[in-house]
Amino acid sequence: MINIRTIKSISFLWLSSLLGAGLTFLTQVILARGLGAEDFGVFSSALATVVLCVPLAGFGVASFWLKVFGEEGWKAQRWFRGSFVFIVLSTAIAVLGVVGWGAVGPHDEVMSRVVFLLAIYILGQLSVELVVSKFQLEEKYLILAAWQLFPHLSRFLFFAFLFFVFNFDLDVYGAALVYSLVSFVCFVMGVYILARMSAGKFYLVGHGDGLLNRKLQAPSFVRVGLEAWPFGAGGLFYLIYFQSAVIVLGYLVGPQAAGLYNSAFVVMAAIYLFPSVIYQKFLLPKIHRWASNDQALLYKNYRSGNFYMLLAGLFAMLVVWLFSFWGIPFLFGDDFIEAVMVLNVLAIAAPIRFVATSVGSILVTKTHMKRKVGYMGGVAVLNVVLNFSVIPSYGVLGAAIVTVVSDAVLLALYFFGVRKYVFDRKYV
Repeated sequence: MINIRTIKSISFLWLSSLLGAGLTFLTQVILARGLGAEDFGVFSSALATVVLCVPLAGFGVASFWLKVFGEEGWKAQRWFRGSFVFIVLSTAIAVLGVVGWGAVGPHDEVMSRVVFLLAIYILGQLSVELVVSKFQLEEKYLILAAWQLFPHLSRFLFFAFLFFVFNFDLDVYGAALVYSLVSFVCFVMGVYILARMSAGKFYLVGHGDGLLNRKLQAPSFVRVGLEAWPFGAGGLFYLIYFQSAVIVLGYLVGPQAAGLYNSAFVVMAAIYLFPSVIYQKFLLPKIHRWASNDQALLYKNYRSGNFYMLLAGLFAMLVVWLFSFWGIPFLFGDDFIEAVMVLNVLAIAAPIRFVATSVGSILVTKTHMKRKVGYMGGVAVLNVVLNFSVIPSYGVLGAAIVTVVSDAVLLALYFFGVRKYVFDRKYV
C-alpha cells in the first residue's frame, strides 16, 4: 500500500538518481566539448571497456545479499566471511584482466594508458554497489540517495572547476585520472562502512531485532560464488549488450564514431534511471519478500508495474523525439549533429526497456535468476554478433538499430519466462 513514507522514500531515491544522472550527463557534455569528438571517443571506449569488467568484481554478491537476507533474515550474516573472501579474489581477477587487456589489446598506446588509469574505477564501483545493498536492507533511503549521488557529484565538480574556474586544458589522461581519484575515495569509504556491517553494526528491516551470531556455520567463498554467480553473470551480460556498441565502434570504425554513439547513449542512460530506481533501489528487497510470502501481492505489483512502465516509456520516447533535433547540438556542439538520428532510433527502445525492467525484476527471485541469466546471455551473444555484422556496413546508425532489436528480444524472453515458470496458472 502506498503511504507517505513510501512516497518520501521513492522521492529521495528518484531525485538522487535524477540528479546523479543529470550530473553524469553534464560531466559527459563537459568532456565532449573539452576533448572533442575523437578524444571523447577514446575516453568513452576505454571507460566502456573497464565498465564491462565491473561485474566481475564481487560477481553478484551485492544482489545476492538482498536475496539471502530476504529469505534468511539475520541468519544470513553467516555469509559475510565467505562473501568478503570471494569479493577480494574476484576483484583482483577483474583488475588484472583490465590491466592485461590494456597491455595486449588491439589498440594504440594512448588507449592503453587510459585503460590503465581507469582500472581503479572498478574498486570504486564495487564499493558503491555493496554499500547500496547495505542501505537497501536497512531501508535507509535518504543515506542511500546521498551515497549513490556522491561519485557523480564529485566527478562533476572536479571537471567543472578544472574547465570553467581554472580554464585548465584537460586531456584524455587527465579525464581518466579524475575518474580514478573519485573511485579511490569511494573505495576507502566503502571499506570502512562494510567493515562495520561485517561486525554486525547494521539494522535489517522486516526481520525484527538481531545480533551477530558467530556460532552459525559460515559457508566458504566457493559456496558464495556458486550462489552469487547468476547475479554477477546477469550484470555482465547486461553491460555487454548495453555497452558493446561503443567498444565495437571504437575498434571497427574509429573513436569519432564511438563518441557520436556515446553522446546519444548517455541521454538514454539518464532516462533509464527512472525504472532502475523504482525496481533496483526501492522494490527489489520487497520483491524478494513477496516472492517468498505473498504470491498474490507479487502478481498484483507485476501487472500494475508493467502498465505504468509502458506509459512512462512511451512518454520518454516522445519527449526524446521532440527535443533531440535541437538538444544534441546545443548540449554537445555541432560536431555531434550526426548523433541526432542515432538518439531518435535509440528512443524507440525506451518503452521496451521500461517494461523489461518490470518483467525482469520478477525473475531475480528464488531459483529463477538462472533462467534470467540464460536469457540475458543469449541476447548478449546476439547483440555482439549483430554489432560485428552490422556496424562495418551501417556504422553508428546500425549500432543503434541493433540495440533496439536486442531490447525487444530480451523483453519477449522475459515475458515467456515469467508466464511459464513464475506464476501459477490461476494468475495467468
